[in-house]
Amino acid sequence: MSVLGHLQPQSVFYYFEEITKIPHGSGNVRQISDYLRRFAKERDLQCIQDRLYNIIIVKEAAAGYEDAEPIILQGHMDMVAVSRPDADIDMAQEPLRLRIDGGRIRAEGTSLGGDDGIAVAYILALLDAQDIPHPRLEAVLTVDEETGMQGAKEIDLSMLRGRRLINLDQEEEGVIITSCAGGARVDVCIPLRREEAAADGLAKLDIRIFGLLGGHSGIEIDKGRGNANRLLGRILQGLSERWAARLVTMQGGLADNAIPREAEAVALVDITHAEEAAAYVKAQEDIIRKELGGADPGIAISCAVSEAERPRMACCDAASSARALACLCALPNGVTAMSRELEGLVETSLNLGIAALKKDELCLTYAVRSSVDAQREALCESMVQTAARAGAAAQIRNPYPGWAYRKASPLRDTVAAVYEEMYGRRPVMEAIHAGVECGILAAKLPGLDCVSIGPDMSDVHTAEESLDIASVQRTWEFLCGILARR
Repeated sequence: MSVLGHLQPQSVFYYFEEITKIPHGSGNVRQISDYLRRFAKERDLQCIQDRLYNIIIVKEAAAGYEDAEPIILQGHMDMVAVSRPDADIDMAQEPLRLRIDGGRIRAEGTSLGGDDGIAVAYILALLDAQDIPHPRLEAVLTVDEETGMQGAKEIDLSMLRGRRLINLDQEEEGVIITSCAGGARVDVCIPLRREEAAADGLAKLDIRIFGLLGGHSGIEIDKGRGNANRLLGRILQGLSERWAARLVTMQGGLADNAIPREAEAVALVDITHAEEAAAYVKAQEDIIRKELGGADPGIAISCAVSEAERPRMACCDAASSARALACLCALPNGVTAMSRELEGLVETSLNLGIAALKKDELCLTYAVRSSVDAQREALCESMVQTAARAGAAAQIRNPYPGWAYRKASPLRDTVAAVYEEMYGRRPVMEAIHAGVECGILAAKLPGLDCVSIGPDMSDVHTAEESLDIASVQRTWEFLCGILARR
C-alpha cells in the first residue's frame, strides 16, 4: 500500500516512494541505476549507462521549445544509509519504511534519502510528463556523490548540448546556491601492537558515547555539535595518560561526511584503578556537556566495569594504545578557518566521520572541505605529516574542486526572476560549505552556467532526516516555471 500516493505533486511523490523501495546507499547503486535505465527504455528516451552506473537520459524539447537552449538537470542517485542502533533493518537489502509526520516525510529508524532521492524523483516526473513546457532536457544522474563524487569525476558528458545546469541537491527552499566548497577524504591508519595479556589483575571498561545530534559534516559543522569519535578519543587518551589503558576495541561513525553521534570502546586498566578510571569517564559527561552547551545537550556517556575475561585477554599494548590515541587527538577536527570574504561562511573544515580499531591498526576516516582549493590541499598535507610523526600512514583520496562563483550568470538571473515573479520577493543567493557536483561537471563542460535549488530538508545524513511535503510542491512549481521560461 502506498504511503505517499495521496500527496501532491502526485508524480513526484510516486517516484520518490518507488526510489525508497530500492536500496541505494553509496556503493550499492546498481539496482537504482538499472531502474532508471528501464524507465528510459520504457518511454523510448535516449539513455546512456556507464560502467560506474552513472545515467544520462535525454528528452527532446516540447512543442514550441525546439529553439530554446537545452537544460541539464542533475542530481545523484546514492544516499547516506544510516540507521539507529535499535533499527531492525538491513539498508543494503530492504526498502525504507516511510511515514508521514505532520507535514514531513520520514523513514522509520533510518535516513530517508531525500538527499538526493528528491532530485531523482523531480527528474523522473519531468521526463514522464506530457503536459509540461520545457526545452531539451538532459538528465545527469550520478553515483557515489556522498563518498567522494567519483561518479561525477568519471562520467563522460561529451554528448550533452546544454551549458545551463540546474543541480537539485540543495536542502533549503528559497536559497539559490551559486558556489560551494571542494573536498577530499583522508584515511589515517595508526599501527598498533597486539598482545595476549594475562587477565589476572585487569578490569574491562565498556565505554559508550551516545545521544549526540550528529548531522551533515558540511551544513552542520559550524553548529558546535559534538563529534562522538573525537570525544571518545579524548576520553581514552585521558585513561591512557593516567592509568596506561590498553585498547581492546573502538568503533564509531557510519559515514565520513556525517558527524558521528555514537561511538564505543573497550579498554583494559589495572583492577586496582578500575573504579577511579570509571569515575573519570563519567565525570567527562558533565564536562563535555558544559562545553557543548545548548548546541548538543543530549550527550550521554556510560561506563560499565567488569573483570577481564580469563585466562588471557587480547588487547593492544599500552605503548601503542597511547601513541594511537595521541595521534587521534593531535589531528584537527571541525572548523579550521572562516571565510574572510563572506561573513558567516565556513572556509575550511574536517570531520572525523569513522573510527575503527582493526586487527593491528586504528583507522580514521576524515571528510575535508574548503572553498579554497589551496587551503584544502594544505590541510590534507598537514594531516599526512602529523600522522607520519606518530608513525602512522595517511592517504588522500577522492579530491574534488570547489564550484567557483560566476560573476555573469544568465541562468542565475533567470532563476531569480522566475522566483520573484512567483513569490514577490528575491531569493537568497548563497555560497555553501557542503559540496555539490557543479565544480566537477563545469570542468568537463567549458562555459557551464549552474545553480542549485531544492526543497526543505532537515537532519540529512542522520536517522532523523525529514523532507517537507509542502516545500516539495512549491519547488516543483518553481522548477517547472524555470523550464517554461524561453
